Amino acid sequence: KKQALQELAGAVSRVTDLDERAVFDVLMEREKLGTTGVGNGIAIPHGKLPGLDKLYGMFARMEKPIDFQAIDEQPVDLIFLLLAPESAGADHLKALAR
Repeated sequence: KKQALQELAGAVSRVTDLDERAVFDVLMEREKLGTTGVGNGIAIPHGKLPGLDKLYGMFARMEKPIDFQAIDEQPVDLIFLLLAPESAGADHLKALAR
């Protein structure tokens, strides 16, 4: 799980110029609150990041399913990463709901 989030943070930083460490830290802080592994092989790690002016999303399909401590205890092979501005309020939750 940690390695997957690190790799996703790196991928996000390469295509957006966001700081890889900042992205990783935000994702890990969110995971400490509870898993974002929502079940059926899907995880939706997300967080709010200072300095963003819009929502960012990235989709990843894992070569091999990984243990993400999902709520159904099944391995995850599909990950949708969502980053929102700190000022987004509930906007990122609305995006997650879609």
